[in-house]
Amino acid sequence: MLRFKTGTQKFTVIVMVLVFAYTSGISQDIQRPQPVWWFGESVAANINQYRGTTQMLNSNLTVPAAFHKGSGVRPYGSLLTEYRPNKVWGGMLNIAYDNRGAKFDAVMAPCNCPENLSTNVSYIAIEPSLRVAPFGSAFYIFAGPTVSININKDFTYTQLKQTDQNGDWSDIRKTVFSGQAGAGIDIPLSSRTSATQMTLSPFASFLTDFGHEPRAVESWSFYTIRAGIALKFGTSRKPVPPAPPVTAMAQPVAPVAVVEKEVQFSVRAPKVVPLNRQVKETFPLRNSIFFDVALNDIPSRYIMLSPTAAISFKEEGLQQDQPADLNNGRSSRQLVVYYNILNIMGDRMRANTQSTITLTGASNNNPEEGKLMAENVKQYLVAVFGIDASRITTVGRDKPVIPSEQPGATKELGLLREGDRRVDITSNSPELLLQVGGSDEAFLRPVQIRAVQTDPLDSHVIFKAEGANDALESWSIDVTDEQGAVQHYGPYTTDQASVSGKTILGANTQGNYKIVMTGQTKSGHSITKESSVSLVKMDEPKQEGLRYSVLFDFDKSKTIDSYAKFLADIVTPLIPANGTVIIHGHTDIIGDEKYNLTLSNNRAIGAQQIIERALQARGITGVTFETFGFGKDESMAPFENKLPEQRFYNRTVIIDIIPAK
Repeated sequence: MLRFKTGTQKFTVIVMVLVFAYTSGISQDIQRPQPVWWFGESVAANINQYRGTTQMLNSNLTVPAAFHKGSGVRPYGSLLTEYRPNKVWGGMLNIAYDNRGAKFDAVMAPCNCPENLSTNVSYIAIEPSLRVAPFGSAFYIFAGPTVSININKDFTYTQLKQTDQNGDWSDIRKTVFSGQAGAGIDIPLSSRTSATQMTLSPFASFLTDFGHEPRAVESWSFYTIRAGIALKFGTSRKPVPPAPPVTAMAQPVAPVAVVEKEVQFSVRAPKVVPLNRQVKETFPLRNSIFFDVALNDIPSRYIMLSPTAAISFKEEGLQQDQPADLNNGRSSRQLVVYYNILNIMGDRMRANTQSTITLTGASNNNPEEGKLMAENVKQYLVAVFGIDASRITTVGRDKPVIPSEQPGATKELGLLREGDRRVDITSNSPELLLQVGGSDEAFLRPVQIRAVQTDPLDSHVIFKAEGANDALESWSIDVTDEQGAVQHYGPYTTDQASVSGKTILGANTQGNYKIVMTGQTKSGHSITKESSVSLVKMDEPKQEGLRYSVLFDFDKSKTIDSYAKFLADIVTPLIPANGTVIIHGHTDIIGDEKYNLTLSNNRAIGAQQIIERALQARGITGVTFETFGFGKDESMAPFENKLPEQRFYNRTVIIDIIPAK
């Protein structure tokens, strides 16, 4: 939550950026026509900050706990007029739609459940301002009063243990008076000689909360930092003087050379190519059962037992079983474990008779449907594993506590909502959980499994073309062996690509290869970079590798901090001196490719930094790190992306510990 001082600092930074743009050469040409009257429109983002106190929302609703602070970003749009009789002094008038909505910081009700309050209170604003261009140039400042006429006063109040409340604020002032100050810069878009001039004007302003208390009761107030852009038109009656003729002494202007951005190409190849590896994996259990759209029954892909079969079910039985179909190298083994989540939970609760759980069902339709989904999970545990019904609490919600779909999202809503239609399992019983990062980060205790890892990542050849995403339209790789046979891979558009060493070698046990990267720049040129690698196949190594995984919520990388204790105290002690740690980050297929690549890389680097600090503290030396972010690359993803649980498991960082050879 920003305080007043911080908001002022943010506004100051925006203004400094505008001043820097002016001092960097964006200024009005003195030869341009100077219209007196300008007309146009603007759009902006209101960064609203709430202060004060509100508890009585209207005559029908007074909430148990008062709300104080809040924040939100809402739209602003205006029709504008400017009067500029000279280069320094002038006036401005904006008639605007001004949304001052936001979400209050959540508070805790006496029932020990969270309260949430949001609003879209908005106005028609009349904003006259004095306009001053202190340098007689494109940079200007403005200040003046604002008159705001309320047109919307709704709110939404939610509490975990009651139905959502929608209504209108009471005692809203119809008209309020306040003030603003800001700065902008006019960037010419028209020809210098055109009588009609058009400018694009980025601007920022600060709108004080002095006088802007929206209600006649309580002390709720808000101030706003606004950042936006205006498009302005003006016509001058004054002719434009012709450009001076070129004299005999004038020197011709040299053409500006186009500087291509440099691409740094490198290849990371394994010394030997392991075909497979025995792995002991600590597999995290995602605490969710995902339901199909419009169906409230547990999906058939989850493994459900009869009461007779449940008697002999033991979690330990999942540790050694290896599915016959490994799904072309995908992690079918892990999905078999995950789809036993209901049986694992029943077995754990049966063995720990004092343990309790809460099942929170979320449906896009209504909380009642979400609770029905949770009740179906509860009924399975009670009927099949004989768990006392009093040990299981069910809750219904519209959205999960941590949803994938965020307010205002417009893209790939179908996939996001699939992931939000689920039942989450939570518990305060330590025998069911692995505490990662404290009591606020409770995950189901993981399952230990042994599996054969086919085509492990350290058998891959990694091609890095740093800067390719910005400089190249695409790039590809040609791999040529000693007999002149060429293998072609690509095209690629990101900074990194990977090809299995086993694929390059084919039937050969070893080989020397010339690597040529060919790229097409965005200006139409072609570039090439060369390297070479030597590869040797290796039989199955006798040492057993270790694998750990860290899971993330949608679009999150900072949650790596909550795993610090897990990585430092559990993972790091198992890393041997002179061993190798391969860390690879992944995302699901939702979102932009470049953004996901950065997100996965940030996740992987965050894990490496935590482990490096822990190794240093323990005095473990000689460890080699290989850290990659593969984004949404499905060829490298640990799971497919057809089902929501697969996409959730792809939001991960995987840590492979390989003993020293």
